[in-house]
Amino acid sequence: MLNVSPNTLRAWERRFGYPKPQRSAGRHRLYTHGEVSALRDALQQGLSISSAVSRAREALSADTHTLVGALAAFECDRADAAMESALALRSVERSVEEVLLPSLDELAARQGTDSAPWAFAARWADGWLRRAQRLAPPPVRPLAILVGDATRNELDPDSLGIRAFELFIVRAGARAMTLPVAGVSGLGEVVEALSPDAVVIAGSHLADDDVARWAYSVRSASGALAVALFRRVQHDRQIRTTGARVLPDEPFAAHRQLLALVDERGGSEYEHATVLAMPALEEIERREVGW
Repeated sequence: MLNVSPNTLRAWERRFGYPKPQRSAGRHRLYTHGEVSALRDALQQGLSISSAVSRAREALSADTHTLVGALAAFECDRADAAMESALALRSVERSVEEVLLPSLDELAARQGTDSAPWAFAARWADGWLRRAQRLAPPPVRPLAILVGDATRNELDPDSLGIRAFELFIVRAGARAMTLPVAGVSGLGEVVEALSPDAVVIAGSHLADDDVARWAYSVRSASGALAVALFRRVQHDRQIRTTGARVLPDEPFAAHRQLLALVDERGGSEYEHATVLAMPALEEIERREVGW
């Protein structure tokens, strides 16, 4: 499409960070058609490579500006159309990470997360991500992930990141179930039915005591599991962990690391990992409280 050698393409990637490929399981570069097409169009206008890269990036960023404008004007149909345009140039994963989530971040910075405009935008985004998950192919991998949602509510900014994280897990062919950390009653039945291969504690709103009760209930029903934390670390405190992987804040990178953790778990250090080494959980275990 670009009429250049692979070496030239790699040189552009190193120098300009564009086109920015993902990696296959075999570490092969996977390019997004929209990025390559935008660069081709810019080069055909006779621009230098540096100018062409800038022009291509501007073309792709137009979707974000359109989505921000639609949500700021409370226009759901136009917001849906903006995401359809993004999907014409990108994968679902990149559309979410490069258009949807940055647009919501910009609105949060403009309006504040306690405003009515943010509530409108967050609810629209939550609905879009849920629809995308319903349209995902059925599971093809014998993996199940249980996510403990420790956010305030669906308007918590971390909630959308968790929803995207769950979507990416499902699109990777695994099963995923997200349950509120506040809901402990009957949790053992859910764990037994799902038979999860890993547990993720996601969100920073709820206190360690609440997380510890939930984690203790999960472990009581399932035994040792691979455990990870997603968006659990706050600016003013660090959660102490033993055997728990701290995942990146970006949903795509987080889901890739989590699935790699599950794949490598057999016979590894995680076989005997504790869920969370925090004083609250340790106290619960000493007393053998049945939550």
